[in-house]
Amino acid sequence: MAEMVYYYDGSFEGFLCCIFDSYANKEVLTAIYRDEDFVPTLFASRVIQTNQDHANRVYRKVVKCSPYTASLLQKGFLTCLPEKELYMYRLVVKLLREGPGFLRNFSDETLHPVAKAVQHLMGEAHLLKGFVRFSELGGVLGSEIAPKNRVLPVLRSHFCARYQNEKFFIYDRTHQEALFYAAGKAVIRPLVDFQMAPPDETEATYRILWKRFYDTIAIKERYNPKCRMTNMPKRYWSTMTEFQGEEHFKAQSSPAAGSVPGAPAGISAPGKRPERGPSVPESAL
Repeated sequence: MAEMVYYYDGSFEGFLCCIFDSYANKEVLTAIYRDEDFVPTLFASRVIQTNQDHANRVYRKVVKCSPYTASLLQKGFLTCLPEKELYMYRLVVKLLREGPGFLRNFSDETLHPVAKAVQHLMGEAHLLKGFVRFSELGGVLGSEIAPKNRVLPVLRSHFCARYQNEKFFIYDRTHQEALFYAAGKAVIRPLVDFQMAPPDETEATYRILWKRFYDTIAIKERYNPKCRMTNMPKRYWSTMTEFQGEEHFKAQSSPAAGSVPGAPAGISAPGKRPERGPSVPESAL
């Protein structure tokens, strides 16, 4: 069988078409890249066109063999695992060749990278259910996050159920996309170079009250920065109200910053914001 490098459009359906074409053409894949991530290679390469019928055939076959693997593919596509497409391709190849028996062994060299990446995705999504901080912006609740994984499709059902009577959006800085919700409908769309609007007087007051509450309940004698960073990793601080500087509490109509209470002694300011990563197309979840 010939060795090939495939390029696809970055969609989940496009990835499934890569699997279909590899079998149809009797080709072994050594790499799978998105069109926008073109990498020169000595291997023969092929551009794969997305075909919904082909994608459906592959997905139905995977579900028939193992619904668990189908779920892994959907969630694995959202992870930050390097070369995730190749790992998932190998997982499907082994499933179709050997059957689902190996899935009982979490340490299996084919299963483990994908399962571990999905575990990281779900863990990050779980943390962000408590770390998301909304601001009131003219009748709309807005928030920013900077996750490693593409968590918005996972968080969508949680926040839509929790704020079903509100209008809100959550912007993912890392992948430059946003979840929008209003009137019972939610969509995830690309959003490049977004900047959150500054707060008005009311929102600035709420931010100050939240920071004052956070600082007040801190017990100085029990201050344990290592424990705090275990339960509240520092990489999330850049989007959390309680760790922001004075500019975050300055109202749009006010030339001066509000009265912002200081953090308890010994609590350091958050580090630099994570750099923006490449955008990731919405998956078919």
